[in-house]
Amino acid sequence: MYTNGDIFVGEVIGTAILILFGAGVCAAVTLHHSKAKGAGWVVIAFGWGMGVLAGAYTAAPLSGGHLNPAVTVGSAIVGGTPWSEVPLYVLAQMIGAAVGAVLAWALYYAQFAANAERELAQPTLGIFSTGPEIRKPAANLVTEVIATAGLVLPLLCFGQNKGIGIGQVPGAQAGVYGSGINVLLVALLVVGIGLSLGGPTGYAINPARDLGPRLVHAVLPIPNKGSSDWGYAWIPVAGPLIGAVLSGLVYRLAF
Repeated sequence: MYTNGDIFVGEVIGTAILILFGAGVCAAVTLHHSKAKGAGWVVIAFGWGMGVLAGAYTAAPLSGGHLNPAVTVGSAIVGGTPWSEVPLYVLAQMIGAAVGAVLAWALYYAQFAANAERELAQPTLGIFSTGPEIRKPAANLVTEVIATAGLVLPLLCFGQNKGIGIGQVPGAQAGVYGSGINVLLVALLVVGIGLSLGGPTGYAINPARDLGPRLVHAVLPIPNKGSSDWGYAWIPVAGPLIGAVLSGLVYRLAF
């Protein structure tokens, strides 16, 4: 069992690393005077996947490396995480997501300034949070539910795959991933979700990943930053949580 202090520290640090990489790759591809300007969606998908890899491996010894309220809820439904610990996980993930967003902004500070100075400054919310290509709330919600199920259900099943060459990292707690190498598999899974399922809404699949940076976008002194789009903000929170609950229920029925 993890201590409360370890859970808090692990999830704050791990989620901050996740968002630093994720918002960082979005900034790299989006902002003017970035060497990765215009690199495209494949680069963004791999950047987020590597953020999961770095953040989860860092946090795993302390907290199991959830980094995502949807993962925490799914794990609680199947009995892997005590419900009493869920609020602590979510709080730490939200704080970590906000910290990571601030770090990404600081790293690309000069590029944000150059973007604001252009005659047609582009909105910057997409660097921090998700948004739909076609604004249809019901369809957008369904997209996030399905995409999150595509993350949480396989993740819950990884622990079932014993005896196929996936070994436990010596001295490490299994956490939500089941084994050390499964963190790599989850990172590749996130890349696959981005490439296959991310087109309609930008694949939040993580309430903290979207809401924490959206709050930071709203308060940071970014000139000409555009709207924080609070009318859409409930979808990348509700959709992943619904997807997590459904994944947990399917797992309990099937396994």
